[in-house]
Amino acid sequence: MAWRDAERAYDDEVLGESTIPRLFEESAARHENRPAQQYKGGIYDRSLVGTAIREAADGQFRTLAYDEMRDVVRSLAAGFRELGVGADDRVALFANTRMEWAQTDFALLAAGAVVTTVYSGSSSRQVEYLLDDPDADGVVVENAELLDRVVEVQDALDLEFAVTMDELGGADAGGESLAEAADFEVLTLGDLYETGREAFDRDEYESWVDARDPEDLATLIYTSGTTGRPKGVKLTHRNFRANVNQCRRRFGPRPDKADNGVPVIDEESRTVSYLPLAHVFERLAGHFLMFASGACVAYAESPETLQEDFQQVEPTTATSVPRVYERMYDAIREQAESSPISARLFSWATDVGREYFETDDPGPVLRAKRAVADRLVFRTVQNGLGGNIDFFISGGGSLSAELCALYHGMGLPILEGYGLTETSPVIAVTPPEEPKVGTVGPPVVDQEVRVDESVVAGGVFEDTDGDVGELLVRGPNVTDGYWEMPEETERAFTEADDGGDPWFRTGDIMEIRPDDYVEFRERAKQLLVLSTGKNVAPGPIEDAFAASDVVEQCIVVGDGQKFVSALVVPNVEGVRKRADAEGVDLPDDDADLRRDDRVRAWIDEEVERINEQFESHERIKQFRLVGEEFTEANDLLTPTMKKKRRKILDRFADEIGDIYETEYETA
Repeated sequence: MAWRDAERAYDDEVLGESTIPRLFEESAARHENRPAQQYKGGIYDRSLVGTAIREAADGQFRTLAYDEMRDVVRSLAAGFRELGVGADDRVALFANTRMEWAQTDFALLAAGAVVTTVYSGSSSRQVEYLLDDPDADGVVVENAELLDRVVEVQDALDLEFAVTMDELGGADAGGESLAEAADFEVLTLGDLYETGREAFDRDEYESWVDARDPEDLATLIYTSGTTGRPKGVKLTHRNFRANVNQCRRRFGPRPDKADNGVPVIDEESRTVSYLPLAHVFERLAGHFLMFASGACVAYAESPETLQEDFQQVEPTTATSVPRVYERMYDAIREQAESSPISARLFSWATDVGREYFETDDPGPVLRAKRAVADRLVFRTVQNGLGGNIDFFISGGGSLSAELCALYHGMGLPILEGYGLTETSPVIAVTPPEEPKVGTVGPPVVDQEVRVDESVVAGGVFEDTDGDVGELLVRGPNVTDGYWEMPEETERAFTEADDGGDPWFRTGDIMEIRPDDYVEFRERAKQLLVLSTGKNVAPGPIEDAFAASDVVEQCIVVGDGQKFVSALVVPNVEGVRKRADAEGVDLPDDDADLRRDDRVRAWIDEEVERINEQFESHERIKQFRLVGEEFTEANDLLTPTMKKKRRKILDRFADEIGDIYETEYETA
């Protein structure tokens, strides 16, 4: 693969071994007058408006150039220093993804602080742990609502200050009363900016940035805690910087790409950011990498407004998780079918697109069909997302191969990647010049990988030509452990057995194929061991429902049982559309709809269609329809939309019990 050699040989001004604040300063100097950030008006009561930035019109995006963003970052850094923040102090960021999150992150890192992150949906109990465990000196919150959660648990903390991104408002809004109730200093980001602007000294600022070493701790990012107490992953400036380099080599404007028209991430790129910046995936791929490349980052109003935001921003790329791509496809299909494009035409076009993508040498007939599908269907779909998408990047979970192929077929390629918080995070990602659906691409440069085959029972993964086992990794992007958890750290690594560094245990079962591409198989802890001794990976079965029009979500169960079963959340809108198309009258009440024999029959047909793709012991023998969707709000999904399996199994224990009790009674 010539492109692999080109990756290793590539060099440019972005690659380096500096710290993150120095990376930002260098990029801002190269791209001073280019657009850096876009922020939307009418969403927040931003405290920076009128001081650092101008207000954007309601529903419209306004742009900050790199020199303007740099001014904000520098002044905020000086403001934090005036507050007493020094080298290695821990300061938490507790807010939704927005422009100020990014500015504050760079400012704190420039001031020498260690940034810890808290998801905006965290409860007061979780907030207490995530601020107390790292012994945070301060916290930057989004608004009065999140400040209230901090004040509620302040007796357990030792905070010196809190900064709010939005104006707090008066006593009627709870702002002044909250500030009075706090036993720490409370000020707005606008106040902090003004203080820092007055105190800013360029030489002093440069001395702070120069004082940081690549080996210094940059951040603590806590794991979800679904399998125990959340662990604070320690990531240094070197870890992040190395991963920026690795991704730049894969996606940057290498000379070999120009000859082939391969899309790149560079200063012409535009992206829409909406995943949590508190999570390592968006922090690296949608933040550090983008700003290092001189790209422009626009901040979506919310995941629900993505189509509107995409049409305004006209991005060239975006990062997301599989669940968002599933919902986006549902919206694309629904919109296409409600337009002059019929359901039959949309289905024909996607079939043609997928065949074209999967055919090595399409002949004239298939090329002609693809041109018709593009003109009648795909251009409309592409224009609905701004009309300029070169590629999407998917991470944070496994993506259905069928769904991925459908996107490729529509001219909206999804490049799937894989990584962990502990690896900063990218271990492998699909190259745009040679995508292979169903894989997460080959490892990035300087990422060593191998598998521990001993964790997989014999015969579990027989459909393979590669090596299968728990993936072990090492490289400059890999953490050296967890915050004040030496025993957990020791368990996470193998002993060094070859004179090199220890290998980090990912906990994921992967296949390293002969072509060096990596396939995700399953989380080691999520393998179902049937009472017959057969092992079943639930993930691929669940992913197979991703493009279904009648199934919204599915979770496969059966650990310790004789057979595999599933809990299915029906796609109510899809079911009702099928009923309308077939002239079937369904109950108006959604609960009654789930009990309707015709609905169950449609979903049974879908289950049987999916079952054909799997071995006999992997097939779903029984299922139950459940009416509660798995969401972050009901604590059944993580903030990055991964299923919390233990909680789902507990929530629906009666339904699962009914499946197997019924089977035993009739056996």
